[in-house]
Amino acid sequence: MFATVRLHRLLPIAAALALAACAQTSQMVDAPMKAMKGTPTLYDRLGGQPAIDAVVDDFVANVAADKRINKFFANSNIPKLKRLLGEQICAGTGGPCTYTGRDMKTTHARMGVTERHFNALVEDLVMSLDKHKVPQKEQQELLGVLGPMKSDIVTR
Repeated sequence: MFATVRLHRLLPIAAALALAACAQTSQMVDAPMKAMKGTPTLYDRLGGQPAIDAVVDDFVANVAADKRINKFFANSNIPKLKRLLGEQICAGTGGPCTYTGRDMKTTHARMGVTERHFNALVEDLVMSLDKHKVPQKEQQELLGVLGPMKSDIVTR
């Protein structure tokens, strides 16, 4: 169960933070306002939930195959992990979802995640974003939304 919780928190946050350490949290606040003004949200520009789910599925497969970090996910509930990652990305990009998982600091407190582990996770996410042809602008915005969580994930 500890590894399951570990996986839920490590993937979305770690991946986003390594590439966007200087991200701005205002994007999370601005996305719903832009949707009301008629400007497409990042959620919409990513392709909505089906596109997010496709990237998440591929990303989790990348992580499972990555010997640098797959030990963190060995005992994880993969369907739950995918659901929480999808919720987190959806909510953070202005979509209609609510993230139902635990906060990142509590989840990662005893995991011993290093900068090296975090960077590996980000590489795995970027591979999935590239595979699904997510434009660079949207990739950077997504990483910017997830980036502020790094300090709660990297504990060593």
